[in-house]
Amino acid sequence: MTSRVFTFLAAAALALGLSGCAGFDDPGPVSWNSTGANPRVLRNQPKLQCVPYARQESGVGIWGDAYLWWDKAAGRFGRSSAPEAGSVMVMKGYGNAQRGHVAVVRRVVNDREIVVDHANWLNGGEIGLDNPVMDVSDDNDWSEVRVWYAPGGHYGGRVYQVQGFILSPHDGQRVASR
Repeated sequence: MTSRVFTFLAAAALALGLSGCAGFDDPGPVSWNSTGANPRVLRNQPKLQCVPYARQESGVGIWGDAYLWWDKAAGRFGRSSAPEAGSVMVMKGYGNAQRGHVAVVRRVVNDREIVVDHANWLNGGEIGLDNPVMDVSDDNDWSEVRVWYAPGGHYGGRVYQVQGFILSPHDGQRVASR
């Protein structure tokens, strides 16, 4: 085989390989953390679910399963599509429509990254502190995120749907009703 043919075939193989990558939506785990966060998991305390933890830490007095929080907040708390420190990020159904998760925004790092605190993310009742979350939505609208997987030291490969952010009430305006 001549060197010209070999060069052409090698270039064609490289181009095909790269075109396959361009169409792949999920790059899998991402191992960098540009947020300056120090993610950690606390397991040496009583086990908690995400709902009571978020309610306690944010002051958003909503009861019921996490997947219900967005609708329950309507008319009672401010809601936003953008994160704010102290707000509650509401993630909707993964696995099935009756699954959700709530996490308290600790800080906004930039327009694509935040840091949250939450409970039971790893399904063992643990508390996850200083946990990075990355907006991966096409429109940069926080409708899809990837969450840091602390035990592995990388962003998880799964993309989660976000309904929005429930704003924390101001002091003295905490609403606590069932």
